[in-house]
Amino acid sequence: MGIPCDDVVVIKEGKTPGEPSVVTVNCPDKAGLGCDLCRIILQFGLCITKGDFSTDGRWCYIVLWVVPHHSSLKVDWESLKDRLSTACPPSCFFSFYLNQVSNVPTPPPVYLLKFWCHDQRGSLHDVTKILCELEILIQRVKVMPTPDGRVLDLFFITDCLDLLHTKQRRDNICEHLMAALGEYCITCELKLPGPEYESLQGNSSLPPAIAEELFSYQLKDEEAYPKALSSNMGAVKKASITVDNSLSPVHTVLQIQCVDQKCLFYDILRTSKDCNIQIAYGRFSSTKKGFRNLDLFIQQTDGKKIGDPESQVALCSRLKEEMVHPLRVIIANRGPDIELLVANPVELCGKGRPLVFYDVTLALKKLRVSIFAAEIVRHSTLDCQWEVYRFLLDDSREFPLASKQARGKIVEKVRRTLMGW
Repeated sequence: MGIPCDDVVVIKEGKTPGEPSVVTVNCPDKAGLGCDLCRIILQFGLCITKGDFSTDGRWCYIVLWVVPHHSSLKVDWESLKDRLSTACPPSCFFSFYLNQVSNVPTPPPVYLLKFWCHDQRGSLHDVTKILCELEILIQRVKVMPTPDGRVLDLFFITDCLDLLHTKQRRDNICEHLMAALGEYCITCELKLPGPEYESLQGNSSLPPAIAEELFSYQLKDEEAYPKALSSNMGAVKKASITVDNSLSPVHTVLQIQCVDQKCLFYDILRTSKDCNIQIAYGRFSSTKKGFRNLDLFIQQTDGKKIGDPESQVALCSRLKEEMVHPLRVIIANRGPDIELLVANPVELCGKGRPLVFYDVTLALKKLRVSIFAAEIVRHSTLDCQWEVYRFLLDDSREFPLASKQARGKIVEKVRRTLMGW
């Protein structure tokens, strides 16, 4: 267990390329803190290679070993430290509890980035990449091509730095975008949205057949994935969870082994947070032969072990589902068009998975698959709310979308990019 100190967040950068940097957080505890910190780390393009987590219910001590997901990524460590510090409760316990009563955080305002450009393969990812580098979160997207070869991009965004109310910040974002796209950029405007944002707030109306395929529990490997990915999915389904109530007098111990994935630690902490499970101690080991081992000492919110067998089975089933397929990826027909759909569960607090839009557009750009139109919507099932990314794809010689093999290759590439394989 950590002790109070002046620096809530300490980052020790790796001395050589490839050496993990160590992020240490030492602060008062709050529900879901580990999940919130992991989400921020992922938003900066970092992977968690190892981690230790401990709390006594009042104070929390977390150590995470992180590396950039891409070797070319330049991490703004000072900004990361500031963001992590902001997510932590104040170190003074009096101000912490006072904060809980009188200063309930309000979400940052949503702004509309309206962007006209000439159609260019991969430009949607280029815009997304710049927004991520500028610490902008994408809440909704609407991409609409016009018959004259232009594209209207509507990005509904929030600012992690909470500075969009300043003209300098808005101008800076537009300047970065226009400089990056050069002659392909026509106009760029950033302002508070009008009624167009309200129309995007409702849930989507996915066709029942597509919703059933997208959200069904069982993955149809032989139909949805080519053989190269199906063999990998076989390893994924070997995930195992052992429940033991004899190792600790006050905690239930979960021993987890599963295949490594980019957001694995986040998925487990998010699921625990949504299930009202408190993690008193956790260890996230380094990868061995592509697999991870995790040991979690957990309690219910009443401070007791999870003794009920049905509750144990329900929790293990939920965790295993997140390890086996935390994201859903399919290609379906949408009238005469071909649509790629990617879905991920939304946290109970309403926040979605980090960098999904970035990863999908990156995968399609690498495959040289053009995006005709795109949008992000929400969809509710009986037990969960989902964030659904919808992409209408353009047919091409490289990827004739009527081909089952071409469709399978797109699904494989997108899924592998999202999972970090």
